[in-house]
Amino acid sequence: MNHTAIVAASLALLCGACNSPRSTPASGVSTVASQAPASLRSSAPPTAEPTATTSTTPSAASATGRTRTFDDDDVNAPPAGFSFGRTGSGALGRWVVRAEAGAPSGANVLAQLDADDTDMRFPIAVLDAPVLRDVRVSVRCKMISGSVDQACGLVARYRDENNYYITRANALEDNIRLYTIRDGQRRQLASWSGRVTPNAWHEYRFEVRGDHLEVFWNGQRVLDHHDTTFTEAGRVGVWTKADSVTHFDDLRAEAP
Repeated sequence: MNHTAIVAASLALLCGACNSPRSTPASGVSTVASQAPASLRSSAPPTAEPTATTSTTPSAASATGRTRTFDDDDVNAPPAGFSFGRTGSGALGRWVVRAEAGAPSGANVLAQLDADDTDMRFPIAVLDAPVLRDVRVSVRCKMISGSVDQACGLVARYRDENNYYITRANALEDNIRLYTIRDGQRRQLASWSGRVTPNAWHEYRFEVRGDHLEVFWNGQRVLDHHDTTFTEAGRVGVWTKADSVTHFDDLRAEAP
């Protein structure tokens, strides 16, 4: 074969290789390149979707519970986040934050300071939130003075100043009672007699679940009652009577 024939045969072989199907490594590399990112994505941990049970945002927390120690509030002024009212007659009441050494939660307390001695006078301070049907509300309270009454109270399912549940402790009478206030009229549901010491801090708790009402004093359950007067959700708060000067601290409200 002469030189020209050899060159022609070589060119023919090269052209045949160029026209052959591309199922070779070049095709394989292209497949890997296109699938590799998808493979990486499928092996990465999936992003968790936010749910109500795992949310820790302040708005979610405030919907289910609230704690107030009053240590971040301005002294000698009403605390933020409260509304104030009065059942009955007489002065509306004077609710302010005061500095007090030995306060259970720190430096400050919430105090009701108006000593108007109108007998059927019930000043109220209620939290603007949360609004709960079933609720556990607790507070530390100290009855400072009063000649008509020395009382501290806890309010639940509060609709307005004339409609709510109230439990109150009285240091002059040495008893704890449970009432409804309906259309401004007070009706007693249950009573317990025992020592209620003035000028000392006490733990007070009120639990409401459905029609079941329970009251705890210094860790002891003292009242257990069922009632259906108020069945809808409402606010919670604290309460005094007549000329009671009373201090409150560490107010907590949460779903039980």
